[in-house]
Amino acid sequence: MQAHKNSQASQRRRLSIFIADDNVDTVLTLSAILRDEGHLVHTCANGAIALDAIRRSKPDVCILDIVMPGKNGFAIAREVKAMNLPLRPVLIAISGVFVKPTDKVLAESAGFDHLITKPADPKVLLDLLDRIAGGDAPSAA
Repeated sequence: MQAHKNSQASQRRRLSIFIADDNVDTVLTLSAILRDEGHLVHTCANGAIALDAIRRSKPDVCILDIVMPGKNGFAIAREVKAMNLPLRPVLIAISGVFVKPTDKVLAESAGFDHLITKPADPKVLLDLLDRIAGGDAPSAA
């Protein structure tokens, strides 16, 4: 099964993924899973430095915690959406606090394309990233 998984990972488009989350366990776990799948991962643990890191790394996808010190994920998403980027990254909100159906509308209005509940199910996240890598991940926020 492992050989099949690695074969699938090598056939997919490799994504550059930026993760901003103040929960170290979340960052370490997601980073390990995504790197194992062949993606390039950049991280930070503070919303105040996330925007500069996003500008520098120019990721395909940003996974942003909504509640973090410095600047929350909603503010970061609004600013990323307003950036004059040739290709805006797909914005994925990740939260254990904002989990109600109405929170999806709030996330969408801030500029997020998707909302994932913590703890993130790795299969759900990887399936979403596979669709993004294939160019067929419609907005689900």
